[in-house]
Amino acid sequence: MSEYPTNMHVHPEIESFFDPQTNTISYVVMDPESTSCAVIDSVMDIDYAAGRITYEHADEIIAYIEKYKLNLEWLIETHVHADHLSAAPYIQSKLGGKIGIGDQITFVQDTFGKVFNEGTEFQRDGSQFDRLFKDGDTYDIGRMSAFVIHTPGHTPACMVHVIGDAAFVGDTLFMPDGGSARADFPGGDAGQLYDSIQKVLSLPDEMRLFMCHDYGPDGRDIMWETTVAEEKADNIHVGQGKTREEFIKFREARDATLDVPRLILPSLQVNMRAGDLPKTKDGKPMLKVPINAL
Repeated sequence: MSEYPTNMHVHPEIESFFDPQTNTISYVVMDPESTSCAVIDSVMDIDYAAGRITYEHADEIIAYIEKYKLNLEWLIETHVHADHLSAAPYIQSKLGGKIGIGDQITFVQDTFGKVFNEGTEFQRDGSQFDRLFKDGDTYDIGRMSAFVIHTPGHTPACMVHVIGDAAFVGDTLFMPDGGSARADFPGGDAGQLYDSIQKVLSLPDEMRLFMCHDYGPDGRDIMWETTVAEEKADNIHVGQGKTREEFIKFREARDATLDVPRLILPSLQVNMRAGDLPKTKDGKPMLKVPINAL
C-alpha cells in the first residue's frame, strides 16, 4: 500500500523523445482534459570537442508542442544531470513555463561551486530556478495534480514526479534489466539510493514508470517505460526483495569500476545554473575544466 497520494484514474498523454548522443529520454506530459503540458528532462546538444552548442533535440520538442497547440506550464528537471545539458532555458524562451527542481539543488550548487571555483557572483540558493520542490509538494499541469517524492542517493537533489498514473523517476531506477544508477558522485550514497528506490516501489503496482536513460543492455532495443510491478519482480539490482545490505555491497563495488561520464564537466556547470551557460566577466559563454577535482 503506497504512503503517497495517487490519482491513478488520471491518464496523462505522454510523448517521448530519445537522444542517442546521451541515451536520454525527454518527455512532453499532457493533460488529457486541457491543452496544458510539461516538459521533463530536456536536452541541449553539445559538440564538446568543438565547443559548439546547438538545439536540434529541443527544437523537436518545441515543434511538437506548437504542432498540437499546447500550453507549456512546466519544465521539470528530475535532478542535476551529469551526462547531458538541460535545454530548459532555451525552451522557456520560446514557449514560456516555469523551471522546477528539487530544493536540495543548493547542496549541489555549493559542492560544485567549489569544484569549479565559481566566484561570489554564482548564487548557491537555487534562485536560478522558478520553483524548488520539497518532498511531498504538489503542482498543477492544467487540471492534473502532480506531486514529488525526494529520492536522494544518485544525487542529493533527485526527485520522482508522479503525474496521474505515471511517475518520472529520473536516474533513481533504470529498466528492470538495467538496474539502478551509480551512487558515487559527490553527495551520492548507495544506502540512500536503496531507500529511495523503496519509496518508488511502494507506489501502486500498476503505476507506469518512465526512465530518464536507457542503454539497451545486451543489445536489446532502447526502452523507457515499465511498471512498479515489473521493477519489483525483475529489477536486477533491487527486485525479488534484495536487501539493503546486498544492494550497498553490489552498488559500491560496481561504482568503483565505472568511468566518469563523458559530459560531466559541461553538464554540471550548466545544469546547476538551470541550463544557463556560465559566462566570463565580459559576458562570453565559457566552460571550465578543473584538473584532478573529480
